[in-house]
Amino acid sequence: MTDLKRTPLFSLHEERGARIVPFSGWEMPVQYAPGVMKEHQHTRAAAGLFDVSHMGQVILRGDGAAEALEALVPVDVVGLAEGRQRYALFTNDDGGILDDLMVANRGDHLLLVVNAARAEHDIAHLRAGLPDAVEVEPVEDRALIALQGPAAELALSGLLPGVTAMRFMDVATLPWVGASLWVSRSGYTGEDGFEISVPAARAESFAKALLADPSVQPIGLGARDSLRLEAGLCLYGHDIDETTTPVEAGLGWAIQKVRRTGGDRAGGFPGADTILAQLADGAPRARVGLRPDGRQPMREGTELFAADTGGEAVGRVTSGGFGPTIEAPVAMGYVPADHATPGTRLWGEVRGRRQPATVAPLPFVPATFKR
Repeated sequence: MTDLKRTPLFSLHEERGARIVPFSGWEMPVQYAPGVMKEHQHTRAAAGLFDVSHMGQVILRGDGAAEALEALVPVDVVGLAEGRQRYALFTNDDGGILDDLMVANRGDHLLLVVNAARAEHDIAHLRAGLPDAVEVEPVEDRALIALQGPAAELALSGLLPGVTAMRFMDVATLPWVGASLWVSRSGYTGEDGFEISVPAARAESFAKALLADPSVQPIGLGARDSLRLEAGLCLYGHDIDETTTPVEAGLGWAIQKVRRTGGDRAGGFPGADTILAQLADGAPRARVGLRPDGRQPMREGTELFAADTGGEAVGRVTSGGFGPTIEAPVAMGYVPADHATPGTRLWGEVRGRRQPATVAPLPFVPATFKR
């Protein structure tokens, strides 16, 4: 793993006994001593601290930055109020998804948070697609920490009292012992929580200050994945990629009316013809939730069939595992639109045998965001 990058919290992970694995070009903690199941359950019950410093942070600065970014994403950036954040998607000319990201309006600039595996691609995409007047500034001197769970607000407010006034998708700059912290009330677990961008030199001391609270425990990538799966949230490169459109992925909610057919700024983004047509007429396939019978998970790559014997595969699982909160296996995958109705029975081929599963609504565990 000598060619892999390390986050500013790497020493803390080692100190806490984390099992380190390669992930998207980084050395990251997959779990700690309690294990994935207990870390997952602790986040749902109290507060979990995640190192997400591998994610890319990018500032867009300059006149017309919001208008320019709208040429690359199908969402309303111009109408995003200062102090607010929005989920967005980079799309290609076929309507496929190049990456999903968060966009925050921080007054004199936009702050983007992109996936680790796509960070270099996204920065190049921005530089190629935005006018010279918009400066693209990768943020390379800050860590990113996520604090998630029902006790997150109480734990964080002990260090940053201002977070109690924040609601879901609010962003703010708050002081901590002389450091400027960029805070958003968001996350990727389905729980209430925060993501905090911290100067790299202060990241370990800030994380230790949070971990001094008995309600806060460090959580690895393993539980982060099972939490987002229960929450029905997509993982880039698995549930969404360049071959899936936002409508197929069930992400049409992220495209505001102003960017849709008939809106004041309709279209004008890559793949608009395909995406807007699917919003109007439906997509040929859909991402669905799946509840396998029994206790055996259906993992990514499992082929899905319309019957227990014979016939060709109609779909495929893109994420799957055991859901600790609901104490049962859960999965997501793509199937033709006429097989996507909740209650539809399908069969997944696991180790050469077809096992039944039922199409289920997403999310598997309801979100608890503070609205």
